[in-house]
Amino acid sequence: MARDSLLRLIADPPSLPVAAGLAEVAQALTERGSAVVQAPPGSGKTTLVPPAVALAVAGRVVVTQPRRIAARAAAARLAHLLGEPLGQTVGYAVRGDRRGGAATQVEFVTTGVLLRRLQRDPELPGIGAVVLDEVHERQLDADLTLALLVDVRRHLREDLPLVAMSATVEAERTAALIGGPRPATVVTVPGSLHPVDVRWA
Repeated sequence: MARDSLLRLIADPPSLPVAAGLAEVAQALTERGSAVVQAPPGSGKTTLVPPAVALAVAGRVVVTQPRRIAARAAAARLAHLLGEPLGQTVGYAVRGDRRGGAATQVEFVTTGVLLRRLQRDPELPGIGAVVLDEVHERQLDADLTLALLVDVRRHLREDLPLVAMSATVEAERTAALIGGPRPATVVTVPGSLHPVDVRWA
């Protein structure tokens, strides 16, 4: 049932620019196991890419956010789009607070939460993919998490799909880092342009 609600959302997504790149992201995960999504703010990366990844892999998709408020807000937004209460198909885990269960397919977490999970069990059992959102934000825990994930993919879980997302990331460099022997596919989504009238008063 959880996958059905995700499938309905991706089959008829909101009119956000990143919707045009979802098929390319799914294809990149099938062919190379990694992708870099470069799209401007407000294009729908955080909302639409994780469900598309969840439909392309088996297991729970963990999506990192740099701050607790962002993790909670992103989870609430996606649950709202699915028309479900928070904690069913979509959940979150931050320090001292968690919403989710066995049926949760997409889980938003802070980078620190994922880092602790990697330290406890680097094989990440039950995790089907990891999406690193706002990967351009350079902090110690974010850099360490990325380094550990690259190491896990190289030595323990070659089957672990990895997606990095940002509006301002150095896409080719990041693709080479997370892709291993073959660079990750870079999916670039242009922003929406709106006409502007200039009126002098």
